[in-house]
Order: sequence, then structure tokens, then C-alpha cells
Amino acid sequence: MKVEILDTTLRDGEQTSGVSFSASEKLGIARLLLEELHVPRIEIASARVSDGEFESVKRVCRWAERMGHIDKIEVLGFLDSGLSIEWVKKVGAKVINLLTKGSERHCVNQLKQTPEQHIQKITQEVENAVAAGLKVNIYLEDWSNGMKDSYNYVYNLMDSLRHLPIQRFMLADTLGVLNPYDTLAHVQRMIKRYPELHFDFHAHNDYDLATSNVYAAVLGGARGVHCTVNGLGERAGNACMSSVVALIHDQLKRDTGVDETKINKVSRIVESFSGVLIPQNKPIVGESVFTQCAGIHADGDNKSNLYYNDLLPERFGREREYALGKTSGKANIKKNLEALGIELNDEQIQLVTKRIIELGDKKEIVTQGDLPFIVADVIKQHSLPDKVKVVNYALNLSQGLRPTATIKLSVDGQEFQESAVGDGQYDAFVKAVRTIYQQRLQREFPVLTNYTVNIPPGGQTDALVHTTITWDFKGHVIKTRGLDADQTEAAIQATVKMLNIIENI
Repeated sequence: MKVEILDTTLRDGEQTSGVSFSASEKLGIARLLLEELHVPRIEIASARVSDGEFESVKRVCRWAERMGHIDKIEVLGFLDSGLSIEWVKKVGAKVINLLTKGSERHCVNQLKQTPEQHIQKITQEVENAVAAGLKVNIYLEDWSNGMKDSYNYVYNLMDSLRHLPIQRFMLADTLGVLNPYDTLAHVQRMIKRYPELHFDFHAHNDYDLATSNVYAAVLGGARGVHCTVNGLGERAGNACMSSVVALIHDQLKRDTGVDETKINKVSRIVESFSGVLIPQNKPIVGESVFTQCAGIHADGDNKSNLYYNDLLPERFGREREYALGKTSGKANIKKNLEALGIELNDEQIQLVTKRIIELGDKKEIVTQGDLPFIVADVIKQHSLPDKVKVVNYALNLSQGLRPTATIKLSVDGQEFQESAVGDGQYDAFVKAVRTIYQQRLQREFPVLTNYTVNIPPGGQTDALVHTTITWDFKGHVIKTRGLDADQTEAAIQATVKMLNIIENI
């Protein structure tokens, strides 16, 4: 039997602090949920919020009517003597989710009503909604505390409502107070006492247990569960759709009808519209969750996929990646080289791995897009003579003062130290080197003719800078490159390469 998903991104998700979807964004998300993810039901708004919300919901309902989805659209309504019913009718929706009190505390302290008065109010509102041609679901708000505090209140409420034309009873852990053991026990009690009724479970994530509680609710017999894209929602949010769907499919071996391959795409769009960033390590949709960092994991994947689980990235429209950094081993490098179609011998792979680890020690991000630049840089540098080395250098930049550089250079094993002032840190460095060559070594020094800086395509701005410098030396054009997280360091690398090249000219 399928587990029915209700997505409430456009209602409860929009109650996330700072989140407000425009009319076009609301329509776009509704279309994605229904036509790409194939979610069977979506809750898109609360009735009577604002004139702007009225127009947004009306626009979504008009589209849904044209596309044959109108019965999948639901709106939260209130016990307000028919005002919500009228609002829902005017926007063109067909399903109202009436908010009722699932705990005696809420009933008595918030509404100032006796349970009997509340039941009478619910009954009248349900009958009016049905008479208006609407399908009715009931939210039992704070049901979790209702079950903790007084079974009798909840049972009395349900006994009075069970025979009314209500499609679904929605059991809400409004304050996120449940744990999986209590959820399982409470849902089982409801199912055992009311086996003919359809129960949904609505989780909140205050203790970071929303997904676990969804698991327990389905295990206990709930036919439907509520969630939001990226776990948006009041306070700590709701159960996250991507996790809920994967959990139901894999752990409970049940179907939802949701198209997993579109989950990542929809998550990214909702992230953009909501402005709420997805944590990098969020299961299924986080940026880094399908990235293997440890070299031993990549090695295991090469040997019968030893570090795979059922959460294959392809299921969710993603690809497995192998991170490049200080924990990278040769297996990681090989995986990335294979993806780029680059073949290297073992010695070259070792050199590339060493360079990536050096960058990783600086806590820099190295991406697959950076790799061709690293390969080119390392392989070419390895073939150069190593007669000229920078032993040490210090660069100084102070407000109101010209930058200075002090360097110690080793040329054919002999060390020279010099300082210089320049228009920039790199300019000061080059002037100090030029002084060593022209005054101390009595040698000619090349003329810098061009200097360009770029970020490798696909690279991160905080990772690698690719500096290319063109020199003129006795009529020879020399082009050298440096690659580092720091632009000046990259330029220094390119300069040292040039100095080693001119040793053979």
C-alpha cells in the first residue's frame, strides 16, 4: 500500500522566518511538486491571510483546474463561522483542511471553550463545508500533547467526529515534542481504536526527530505523512521531503509515487526562491553528501563499490564525486581523472596527489574543474631544471605606505638576499629579484610583457588562482603559469619557473 505524501512547503514552509513566496514563485513550486515530483497532495496556503495571498492562491487554483490537478490542492481553514469556507470557494480550491484543537489545553486555554462546545463548532463547520461542495480534512492541532496529557479528550473528540464526512484526520506534532517510541505507540492506539479512518501524521523538527517520527508513524499505520521541501517550516521546520521519501522507499519498502530523480532539482529551486540555504551535509540534497573525501573510500569504490549504500546519487538526479584535498589518495585522483578523460602514469599521479595534498593543508577547496590546471602545472614544473629556488620571502602591505618585499633566492646553490619597494606586493618582489640578477649576478633580466589571472572553470573563488605571465628574454617569448590559492603566491611560482627556464637559454 502506498504512503500518501502531502507537501506543505507553500503553507507551513512559508511560515519559516523570513520566507515569503511571490505569486509566480508559488505557482512555479506548485507545478514542480505536482508535475515533476508527482506529489499526490499539496497544501498551498492558509485562508484569509492577505489580499496578495488570495490572488496567489487563486492563480494556482486556476492553473490546477486547467491541468486536472484541482483535487490535489488543499488550503488550511479555520473554525470561523464559514469565512474560511467562503474564502476557499472564491479562490477555486476544492479541499479545506480545518484546524481543530487536538489537545484539551489548547481547547480550554486558547479557545476558552469546553470540549463539547468545540465539538459542536467543528461539526457545524464540517457540515457547512460539505454543503458548499468542499472535501474536508481535519487537523488535530497539538495532538501529540493531547495524547500525552489526556487520551480521553482525544478519544472523545474522535468519537464525536468519526462518522462525519471527513476524508482524513491529520495528527499533528505541532510543537515537535514526540520521539519515535511515543509516535509509534500513539499512532497505533489511534489505528486500533479507529481502523476505518485515514490518518496523516504531521511532524515538526524541534528535537531533530521529524524524519524518525515519520518512520514510526508509518510503521504504526499512518496512511499519509506531511513534509516540506528542504524541511522548511515553523521554528526548526517540518520533516524534509527528500529524507522522508528515501526513508519510506528504502527502510519501509513502501511506495510514495514521488519521482526521486527530480528531488534535487526542486530542492535547488526552492532554496533559491526561499533564500534558505541547504546545509552542505544535509542528506540527499546537501552539496557534499555524495562526495567521498577519504582516499580509502575511493579505493573501496574501485573494488566492488565497497563504500556505496542504497542512496545512490543517480536516484536523485545527482552524481558521485571524489573530493580533492589533504585526505585524497591516488584512488580519488584517478576517479576524477577518469571523469575528465585524462590519463597519467603512476609517477605523474603521485606528483599531482602531492600537490593537491599541499593545497589541502592550506584548508583550500580543490574541485574537479581545478584538476586540469593542477595537472598541467605539476607535469610541466616537474620537467623544469631546479637551479633557482625561493628560500624565503616576506611581503609587507600597509595603509599609506608602498608595499615592500624581502626575498632570499638560491641560484646554483648560492644564496642572495634583497629588499625592494614596489607599486604592489608582486611588483616589489620582482624588483628585488631583478636587483639580485642585475647587480649581484650581473645577468640580464627578462621584461614582463603580460600578466593575466583567472579562476579555473568550475573552481571556487576561495580555492585556486591561475596566473599566467609572459616574458621577453633576449627575443625569446617565455610564458609561465602559477597555481595557488593566493594570487601573489601563484605569480611568484610563475616567476621562479621563468628563472629556471632562462638558465638553459
